[in-house]
Amino acid sequence: MKLRKLIAAVLAALLLAGCASALADVKIGVPNDTTNEARALRLLEYNGILELNAEAGQTATKADVLTEGIEIVEVEAAMLPNLLPDLDYAVMNLNFVLDAVNAGIEIDDPLLLEDEANYLPNANVIAVKGENADADLTKALVAALQSQQVKDFIAQTYHGAVLSVVDNPTDGYDPDVDYDALAGQTLVVEATPTPHSEILNSVVVGILAEKDITLQVVDVSNYTQENPDVDSGVAYANYFQHQPYLDDQVSQEGYDVVSVGAVHTEPMGLYGSQQTDLSALGK
Repeated sequence: MKLRKLIAAVLAALLLAGCASALADVKIGVPNDTTNEARALRLLEYNGILELNAEAGQTATKADVLTEGIEIVEVEAAMLPNLLPDLDYAVMNLNFVLDAVNAGIEIDDPLLLEDEANYLPNANVIAVKGENADADLTKALVAALQSQQVKDFIAQTYHGAVLSVVDNPTDGYDPDVDYDALAGQTLVVEATPTPHSEILNSVVVGILAEKDITLQVVDVSNYTQENPDVDSGVAYANYFQHQPYLDDQVSQEGYDVVSVGAVHTEPMGLYGSQQTDLSALGK
């Protein structure tokens, strides 16, 4: 009888241990697009939270995670703030965090931030159809977006959540452009809301209006139409993506869309929801 009780007790303990182990898996949401998922996983690896397959490189996915006890949940990047309450943590682009906060969603400060070596190569760019890369209208748009006015607006508005990458800002204009020849033209640019449309509408519209160029900003947020719209001519330019994302889109879809200038970068951060610190990750 005692032996039976002992065996039962051991089995119960093993069962409880197994349940505890299963329940101990920490859920971390990451963007599900190729470039941003790898970027998020590298942030976690850099901070010692998980280990990745050494051969994963720039296309790492959850299949490359070698660390047990962590469940990587792949989610469309723009949806991560909405799904944060269902996760322990999420690695999010700060522009989506700004969108969510502006929409009234409460999100605490990031527990970890991407380091400069990783976020600088992911600067957000202005993109146009290849044949328009050297056009005066393109140069006028680039000069306006790479202006001191935009650099100041970014610093004053986003307090580090968005960072200018322009080292030598212009006064808003390109001295080699014949602005008189562009007078009366309308420039259609597709952009995502925060910070891209805000930058365009708050600063760039006025800079171009001084030269009688009308900037029409079209807000989009599905991240799938912007490049095909530029490729087909529906929009002259777009401003929503970083260079690795554009490179991946061109490689996968064959779009004739090229980057003509970088404006800003948005570091990624690790945010907690069900967890308010890193203790669940052993930190």
